[in-house]
Amino acid sequence: MRLQRSDYTAIDALYRISSIVNGTEDPTEALNIILDEVVSVLKASSASISLINPETNTLNIEVNTGLPADRTSMSLPLGKGITGWVAQRGEPALVADVSKESRYVAVKSSIRSEMAVPMEDQGTVIGVVNVDSEEIGAFSEQDLKLLTLLTNEAAKVVSRLWIIRQLKAKASQLQSLINIAGRMVAKTELAEILVDIVRESRRLFKCRMCALYLLSPDGKQLSLKALVGDDDETISFSETLALPDCVMGTVVHLQKPVETASVTRTEEHHFAAFEQRDALHAMLSVPVTFEEEPIGVLNAYTGHPHRFNNDEKRLLSTVGQLGAVAIQNARLYNRVFSSEESLSKTEKLTTLGLLAAEIAHEIRNPLTVIKLLFDAMDLQFPDHDVRRQDATVISEKLNQLEEIVSRVLQFGKTRQDMHARWEVDAVIEDTILLVRLKLKQNRIAIIHKASTHPLHVQCNKGQIQQMLLNLILNATEAIIQKSGAQGRASHSRITIDTSQREIAGVDMAYVTMKDSGAGIAEEIREHIFDSFLTGKKDGTGLGLAICKRILKSHRGDIELIDSGPDGTTFAFWLPIA
Repeated sequence: MRLQRSDYTAIDALYRISSIVNGTEDPTEALNIILDEVVSVLKASSASISLINPETNTLNIEVNTGLPADRTSMSLPLGKGITGWVAQRGEPALVADVSKESRYVAVKSSIRSEMAVPMEDQGTVIGVVNVDSEEIGAFSEQDLKLLTLLTNEAAKVVSRLWIIRQLKAKASQLQSLINIAGRMVAKTELAEILVDIVRESRRLFKCRMCALYLLSPDGKQLSLKALVGDDDETISFSETLALPDCVMGTVVHLQKPVETASVTRTEEHHFAAFEQRDALHAMLSVPVTFEEEPIGVLNAYTGHPHRFNNDEKRLLSTVGQLGAVAIQNARLYNRVFSSEESLSKTEKLTTLGLLAAEIAHEIRNPLTVIKLLFDAMDLQFPDHDVRRQDATVISEKLNQLEEIVSRVLQFGKTRQDMHARWEVDAVIEDTILLVRLKLKQNRIAIIHKASTHPLHVQCNKGQIQQMLLNLILNATEAIIQKSGAQGRASHSRITIDTSQREIAGVDMAYVTMKDSGAGIAEEIREHIFDSFLTGKKDGTGLGLAICKRILKSHRGDIELIDSGPDGTTFAFWLPIA
């Protein structure tokens, strides 16, 4: 059989269409080339290729030629018009006169005849190729067969280009996941890791917003830990949701991704503050788990109606699992660091204990000699002589030193016999007497406001005085530090106020001590009672730790009430006997 000229034209068009895949990787560009070939071969006055949007189930014009500009954005439901009928039925259509066709939807007033052929990919209709003419009966059955042939070849080309694009996108996503994993694992600060997980998820998905919630230790609540918007900046927002009251609770329970078509319809209706400003619509929530144990939930929010496909769900789930590993690594690192710090403190305490025992042993002998010599001097001063009071204080301090040495040497043994009934204000006055000269030298006034009635406690007077001395000397150094920075400060004072207060159902002797010193650095305030933590250049970091231990052993406690440029206030309390 001899081929006609039109047959050669069709063969050439088929060849050019099949060769498109070698010239471009852009499906839209390929569709434009295909449409030009179709128009050229069939001598059409206008034409279009419409693709089915699986989310809205409508036909949208992807490329066109010869159509009015205001019709190119037209969206056609399946079944409506000739094009919609072809997409729904999967069958070609030839209309010789559109004026006699009830299915026809006018897109251009000059169109008189039309052909439409379904574009299929592996048996599924993905779109429709439509050609028009301004003449009645412009197309024949032979033209319809030719359009079908060209459309089938075009569908193969577009399908191959889509596959190439998907493979490249997946390769890019895989590389992004590798990069994300590398960055996350390299970090040890939990707060930074949480923000990174959310930021990288938003970049990977190109969505409006991403958020990360972590599960509470009791497993009953989810707390927002990181939130990033489409400008990649973190958003300051606080939110805690009970698992039974939110969609994310289902994610934790089922350990599977959950898709929400509209954020405004979720039970918790969270992020209401952002819904209008950022136009949040769909939400995808995936579990963040480590070794099958839930840690939290990772959310992605779109700024438009969207149906998440399986690839998107798998991708976000993968980011969630990478994040879970990074979170657990950070938590493990923090535990190891804390353990090392704790072991270091324990080692220091052990060494300090041994050293203290050696020192106490060496001190005991000369201390015994001093005490014997002092007692042998039998110093007797008249009642009005201030030296009489000093001699009494020296005797008491020698006895206290002897008790301390004995306590160090018998470390770990309880000594209830050292406890006696003492009036709190009397112990405070005796302690002030010990430091009166140092306070006077530094021009520091100490004001003691005693309780309105005597408050007696069962305590070891020497230990309580040791605790008071630590606090007073710390206050003195803080005032000296402030005076040194600002010149000789006037009105430098330490105020001690005693009262009675009920704490946890127990009557306590409650003492506050306020100074006008430089204050405690903010970064160490939460840990000032830890051993070996100090804000002073020559400090040991034991003073406040010893104070707390002494008070705890007396069934009392101490806390920092306030600290700032105007001074520091401590409060401690002891149970009333």
